[in-house]
Amino acid sequence: MRVKILAFGVAKDILGGRVLELDLPEKISVAELKDHLVDRYPDFVKLRSLALAVNQEYVKDSILIRQSDEIVIIPPVSGG
Repeated sequence: MRVKILAFGVAKDILGGRVLELDLPEKISVAELKDHLVDRYPDFVKLRSLALAVNQEYVKDSILIRQSDEIVIIPPVSGG
């Protein structure tokens, strides 16, 4: 299946752009997608935490992704 992933902050820098389209196997979990991203973009391993939102909601790693889902990479946020 083909999915579109939106990225912000340092995640956008790692991907080299704000939007990434990937061909993924059917029935891939959020955890498996994170692993795929780290394999393809090793700099993701440097982030302390990497959250994904699917359809505008934070999701657990066990959630399965569907082709029509909107996926957003949310890098760690620091502030002061």
